[in-house]
Amino acid sequence: MSDPQGGSSLKPVPATRVARELSHLSDMRSNGELDRDEYEHRFSRMISELRERRIEGSRQDIIATIKPLLDTGKIHAAEYDRFIRQLGLV
Repeated sequence: MSDPQGGSSLKPVPATRVARELSHLSDMRSNGELDRDEYEHRFSRMISELRERRIEGSRQDIIATIKPLLDTGKIHAAEYDRFIRQLGLV
């Protein structure tokens, strides 16, 4: 549903929630709970939903929340790069 000015009426998703979801998805893939196709489906769906709803905060805030996942090994570099690229955060 859109507002009269053409924007989404959905509340933006907090960056901390996005980080939790991204980490959880990566864990599920690493633990073998998701095969490649299911992982791709869920990752793509997450990106689509985030494009629609947006992430709360500035680019710097979002990256500052997601980057520690990469630094601590909770997500892989390819996941981090793909995530920030597909959301236009670079």
